Amino acid sequence: MGIRYEKAEDIKKRAEEIVRVLEWRWIDLNSVGFIRSHGSESRGTIARCHAMGKAMQIAMDREGYYLIEVISKRFDKLSQEEQTKVLIHELMHIPKTFGGGFKHHNIVNERNVEYYHDVFCKRMGIVKEKKEGWKWF
Repeated sequence: MGIRYEKAEDIKKRAEEIVRVLEWRWIDLNSVGFIRSHGSESRGTIARCHAMGKAMQIAMDREGYYLIEVISKRFDKLSQEEQTKVLIHELMHIPKTFGGGFKHHNIVNERNVEYYHDVFCKRMGIVKEKKEGWKWF
């Protein structure tokens, strides 16, 4: 059985909130699609950001377009907090030029995602629990 895709309005609404709260004005959500996939065989992938490359933009006579895909079998099992971090991560891949390229993982990394997640939580009035390290007995 192949992969099945469906529009993900719930993900779009959460992305709208993230973009609004973090004030990422360069992200034109009218040019970002959101889908949920079912049946993916990818290993460990929770979500992906796809872009319409420059050649396709020219051929179709349109500006940049991005697509955020969440892999249902992994993403939907995450806590609300972890889902938010994943969405921040994927949105961070979209560069300010909004031209069909990507910010790479030297910028979109755990440290920077945590920073923006902290900013998001502070602005939303969400109190984050301090995570304790391993307890060795």
